[in-house]
Amino acid sequence: MNGDGRTDRKLDAAWLRDGPLPRLLAVLDGESEEARVVGGVVRNHLLGEPIHEIDVATTAVPDEVVRRVTAAGFKAVPTGIAHGTVTVVVDGHPFEVTTLRRDVETFGRHARVAFGRDWRGDAERRDFTINALSATADGIIYDYVGGLADLDKRQVRFIGDARARIEEDYLRILRFFRFHAAYGRGEPDAEGLHACILARAGVEKLSRERVRTELMKLLVAPRATPTLVVMSECGLLLQVLGGVPYLAGFEMMAKVEAAAGLAPDPVQRLGALAVLIPEDAERLWQRLRLTNAERARLSTMGGLWRAFSPPHGEQAARALLYRLKRDSYVDCALLAWARAQASAHDEEWRGLVTLPQRWTAPAFPLKAADFIARGIDKGPALGAAIRAAEAAWVDAGFPEDDAALDAIAAAAK
Repeated sequence: MNGDGRTDRKLDAAWLRDGPLPRLLAVLDGESEEARVVGGVVRNHLLGEPIHEIDVATTAVPDEVVRRVTAAGFKAVPTGIAHGTVTVVVDGHPFEVTTLRRDVETFGRHARVAFGRDWRGDAERRDFTINALSATADGIIYDYVGGLADLDKRQVRFIGDARARIEEDYLRILRFFRFHAAYGRGEPDAEGLHACILARAGVEKLSRERVRTELMKLLVAPRATPTLVVMSECGLLLQVLGGVPYLAGFEMMAKVEAAAGLAPDPVQRLGALAVLIPEDAERLWQRLRLTNAERARLSTMGGLWRAFSPPHGEQAARALLYRLKRDSYVDCALLAWARAQASAHDEEWRGLVTLPQRWTAPAFPLKAADFIARGIDKGPALGAAIRAAEAAWVDAGFPEDDAALDAIAAAAK
């Protein structure tokens, strides 16, 4: 690495040569200004990980960015212009373009910044070395803080003094563990871990929404299980959840998801980690400011996972699927498997979880008119008859023939 941060490594990426990005960089480069791709896109490309978004940094101030991109026919949206960020849409592809910055005063998420032209200074204000890499339009990588070496080691390390970085924003404690779970290998960086432990009380100062966002991302990361173990040993996981974590159940959930051919789901994994009864869902809802939908899913999991067991038989499983619908059924069945004394290779449990893939619950074929025709008046009696008939139909195995349906309707009078 040269003294100016320039390295002998280059990005060889199709998205840097073709498509909307090189057009945007060409507009922002030149006339005493420079633009580069920064952060996660460089990191993920070098690691061979999926790239979800591309961020651009520039020496041009926001007004100049807007002037240039508008003149080029691109759409400029001032999404965070007070902090130097303009979203530029090129051929339907959004890019966040941010002017180089330096922190004037830091107080968490809303640090006061000043615009600058110093690429090294902009890199040094970021959180982790692997997030501070940048690359020019021709692919040349700049590394001012040792990010490439840490990428090669798969190590997540704070830039500069770890305690100082954390005091700027206590969310970096959770981000340290989240990025380690996503990109790290082996034990977490010792200095960073020690700093997180010393500053863990700062997590209580964070908004619950920010904590939830980081936790949900961590739960589905490739190395979530060993990372959560470390967090638990440090006392951080109990602090975040407000209750005792069930690490064995979480580890098993990750295994049974894979066995069932299902993608990791943060709500299912949170249920495995922290929910035994519906009251646990209420605590997490308040603690993490979960959405109402997430709260409902966890409450259902806490209340019904014990109803699932292969020895109960296929008909019992179908009745549960009919009652719960597909998504809630899978949530509860996975949690039951994760808590069972069975391996992740158990075929009976796998069959129970994957029932929705081979059987679709039918709609109840009897209507109100069928009971009115049998002399039942509208009102409470009609509702009771329909509910009794539906329960009998489910117990009978969802028959479709007219004779069985007539018998069920007649018995419900």
